Order: sequence, then structure tokens, then C-alpha cells
Amino acid sequence: MNTLIRHIRSRSMVAYSCFFALAWLGCGRSEDPADSRISTITIQHGDPGDEFFLNPNRWSLVQFPIFLTLTTKGLDGKGPQPLLAERWEHSPDYREWTIHLRPNVKWHDGVPVTAHDVKYTMDLWANPDVLYPAGGRGSATVLNDSTLRITYERPSREPLGGWNVYYPKHLLENLDPKDFAHWEFWKHPVGNGAYRVVRHVPRTLMELEANPHYCCGKPRIERVVLKFSDGTPLTELLSGNVDAAQVSPAELPALAGDPRFETYYLSGGEVTVHLFWNHRNELFRDADIRRALTMAIDRRELHRVLNLPGDLPITDGIYTARQYRRGRIGAALPYDPEAAEDLLDSAGWRAGSRGGLRERNGREFRFTAIVPHAAWLASPIRAATFIQDQLRRIGVRMEIQQLVSADVVGRQIADGAFESAITYLVNSPWRLAPYFGQGSPIGYDPPRVTELLRAAEVAMDLDEQDRIYSELAEIFNADVPVTFLYPKVENWVVHRRVRGLSSPYRAEPVWHVDQLWIEEEGSEP
Repeated sequence: MNTLIRHIRSRSMVAYSCFFALAWLGCGRSEDPADSRISTITIQHGDPGDEFFLNPNRWSLVQFPIFLTLTTKGLDGKGPQPLLAERWEHSPDYREWTIHLRPNVKWHDGVPVTAHDVKYTMDLWANPDVLYPAGGRGSATVLNDSTLRITYERPSREPLGGWNVYYPKHLLENLDPKDFAHWEFWKHPVGNGAYRVVRHVPRTLMELEANPHYCCGKPRIERVVLKFSDGTPLTELLSGNVDAAQVSPAELPALAGDPRFETYYLSGGEVTVHLFWNHRNELFRDADIRRALTMAIDRRELHRVLNLPGDLPITDGIYTARQYRRGRIGAALPYDPEAAEDLLDSAGWRAGSRGGLRERNGREFRFTAIVPHAAWLASPIRAATFIQDQLRRIGVRMEIQQLVSADVVGRQIADGAFESAITYLVNSPWRLAPYFGQGSPIGYDPPRVTELLRAAEVAMDLDEQDRIYSELAEIFNADVPVTFLYPKVENWVVHRRVRGLSSPYRAEPVWHVDQLWIEEEGSEP
């Protein structure tokens, strides 16, 4: 820990070292991980688990049991709910936020958490040597030890985001930001959350221990082991090596009949997978053609083919997170291949003699869809193969070209170098505007859509945001600029003895481990 010794004040270093000596000795806890008196769960985690992976630029979910965010979400996905922040107010224009911190929160070394820690962290993000994505979006002023004011140049909901965690100023303020990514602190973090790190074997495992002084009460599960395993999630679960793992939809059937496990899914509707059409291509300029191709795809059956949950919504509009949570999303075009064929006939695309493909003016209706290799999007290749068969039935040929990643597909869309593509969208106005606003790379930029997306970016009132999105949904339903396929879903398979998870908002066991408990067979909850 030479870097830490050089840079941390001697008094802080003494506290820091004493804390880790006590943590390693366990403060009287048993050293045997198999000790049946200690409630333990083991989770397979997807991070590589190297020495510095808790560096926030790596954005690991493991940060959430260790460090507190200002707010969190409720069981129904509704947020923000208080966490490190006890309460808050904002100015009428949403540019100035006053945050009141929860009292009596302490770092794992016993030092109180104050507004100075939050300000220090925000200043650290903005440091040009750090380049954290959240940096530079607001300036903080400490009003007193438990209160700070955050000011933005533009209206913002940023302070209430439940994804940024904060760090102890007293341990980090003398470290060199140029070495930020490789600070010793990331190997031996001192947090303020529900769990503290007691062991980290790089690329193998991390062991967490319940914080008895956690501000929301000591967690009921005393020990959490995060395995960074080379084994597949399916193998690790079936062999009993882990209690929980994220599993791809393709692997779910192998676990469906196993009474040891329960499956949860995470989907807030923020990320959705679509079939993009290049409106500059003659094939897709006509909204009736795009409507016909959409109606030819049985999207509910597609969800079954991909082993997605049966209650996922289907829409041909866009929506806010609140609308998704309330089930108030736009209508979807029905699956109706006969109507699709009628629309193609009316547009002059008649069934041809060569392989059954439709033709118009001597041109066959065939095109190529670029598709990413991205398991986290529930097998886009498998989805493309299903869609290919659906379109073949109405005389349309879709070739499939697999690309290495969703980023590569996104770049080709941005360059307009595609005919069609399967990839994802993020349902926030600043992420939608590059595709559908002025200068759209897919050739779809009606002035009213551009105007509404700009209005949505600055609308802070939730009712106003919903109104804007409802109008956008009506336009999208009429124009079908893209074809909605399915929301992004994460599947977690968890041993039935682990309780407290739920679908679709509280399915991630690492993030919510402080709210879980264990019910052994025959035990009372």
C-alpha cells in the first residue's frame, strides 16, 4: 500500500490501518466460510474482479452494498426514496437543489459522513484527470455538515439519480487524481453502506460482511461472497457453487424444472430493442410498408421464442419510466399477416415468380439487417432469425449480417450505412433525439418530433413529461419509424432459500442484498 502511505495523512492512515486489521481479524467472527451459524449467500458476479474494479469509471454493481447513493427506488420501481439523503428541495426552475443528509451515518472506519464528503466526490468527478461521466454537471456548496446546495447551469434531476455513490474525503483528499484509476483505496475500500469488504482475491472472489452500524439497520444476511468465476452461470447454479447468477434467456429452460431455484427478471423499460428502418432507402420510405413489415411479425411469439417473460408489454410508441410502471404506454399494431400482405399489394409489391419474393418494377423485396452479437440484448441473432422466417411468409427476404457489438451497429446507423438494423434504444429524450430529431441518421425527423423531444429534455414536471411522450407515442404509432421488438430484460436465477427479490424492479441480488434474507427449509420467515 505504498501509494496510500505516501499520500494519506498519518492520522487518517492510522485509522485506516486499524480498521482493516479489525476487519481482517473479523472482530470476533468465525473465519470458516462454512460456519452454519453465519448466514451466507454466494453470488456469481459478471465483473472481472481485478484489483481496481471498484473504481467508479468501471461502474460495478458491487459499489452499491459498500457505498450509499443519495436515493434509491421503491419496490414498485417508484423513486426516488431517501437513502443517504434524508430529504431535499429544489428551486422552481430545478437548477438549485438543497440536499439534507441522513444524520449519524458513519464510514466503516467510524468517521461521520458529512456534506464535505459529497462535495469532495463531486469535485473529484469533475477533475480533468478523473473524467468520470457524471463529472462537471453541477457545483456543490457545503452549507453545514449535513446540508449542501448543488447548482446546475440547466434544469436537472441529477442529484436524485440512484446510481452515483460518494467517497470518504478524509481518506482520499491527499491522493493524486492522476493515479485515480489505481488508487490502493479501490483494493481496500472504506464505504458507508450495508456491507464492508473483508477479503478480495483478484479475479476470484470478494467477501463482504454485514455492517452492524448500517444506518438502515444491520442486514439480515451476514456474509456475501461474490464469485468471479470462469464457470458458466448454469454450471455454477446446478453444481451448487452459487446461490444466485444472471442467466441468459437461452439457458432458462434447463433450470425451469429444478425445484431449488426461482427466476426473477429485471426490466424497467428504459432500454428497448427495435428493428430500425433506413427511411432514405426506397424500400422503407412509405409508412404503410413499415406498418406492413411490423404487422407481419408475431411479437408475442417472438418473446416466447426468446424465453422472455410472458407479461412484457408490446408497443409501437415510446414512453416515460412512470408510464411504463403504470402500464400507460402507447398501443401496438396487431399481428396480422393478411393485413400486411394487403398493404404490400396496395403499395405495388406483388407476389413474384422467383422464389415467391414480392416484386415491384422488376425489383425484389429483399434487404439486409445488421445485427449485433450481444447476449445482454436477449440474443438479437435469434430474434433476427425468427423475424426472417416471419417476413419470408409474406414474400419478403431479410438477410442477416452479424456484427461484433451493439456499438458497431450503432456507428453504422449513425453513418446511415445500413438498410435495417436490430439494436437498442434508451427511452430518454437526449438519447432519442440523435435518432429521431433534426438530422436523423435514419432519415426520420418530422419537425413536430424534433420540437417535442427538445421540450422533453427540459420538462422537469413529470405530468408534462408524460403529456409530451403521449403525443410522441401517437406520432410513432402512426409513422412506425422503427419496429418495437421487446424491452431489455435481465434474468436472475436464485436459490429459493434467498428471499426478498421480486420482478420486475428488485431482481438484482447484489444491488439489493441488504434487503434480502434467508429462509432455510422448515424455518419461519
